[in-house]
Amino acid sequence: MSYVLVLFYSRTGHVASLAEAIAEGVEAEGLEARLRTVPSLHPSYQAGDQSDPLMDTQGYLYATKEDLAGCAALALGSPSRFGAIAAPLKGFLEQTSDLWLSGTLVDRPAGVFTSASTLHGGHEGVLQSMLMPLIHHGMVVCGLPYTEPGLRTLSGGGTPYGPSHLDQDTLAPHEHALAVALGRRLAHWSTR
Repeated sequence: MSYVLVLFYSRTGHVASLAEAIAEGVEAEGLEARLRTVPSLHPSYQAGDQSDPLMDTQGYLYATKEDLAGCAALALGSPSRFGAIAAPLKGFLEQTSDLWLSGTLVDRPAGVFTSASTLHGGHEGVLQSMLMPLIHHGMVVCGLPYTEPGLRTLSGGGTPYGPSHLDQDTLAPHEHALAVALGRRLAHWSTR
């Protein structure tokens, strides 16, 4: 069965909430959503630390390159770190040169999502920074068209580059709807 890989990094759970909503959209289209994360770059983390080799503290499995290579589509999510992708996720992507050289991901659909703690915290900047490695891999970018009503909401997150969340306890209804819409689009384009 083909699956959509929802690959993300989340420190506070906000990006994970978007990932879950994207998975909801994927599964509504009849495909498997495979949620995966990457380890933090924390001073106490040592390379090769086997205390929890497969799963993070929120219960998500760590991604492997095989997860990425085998996906039919990719949703990539990161919190905003000074308007750019978080280092743990970027570090994972920087280990995929072999997939790039072999063209493994060429023509597969991909989308991006983010969360930032302030309205001007870099929502669009981080989304654009995540698109660069996907374009280098030859993936086909799926954004959100302005036919999505949530893009016309004047508060909270949401961009045509991808779903975003303005750091509050829970996703606003339009933020959730936009994430579900991205999941549905990725599932749709992965089966064409």
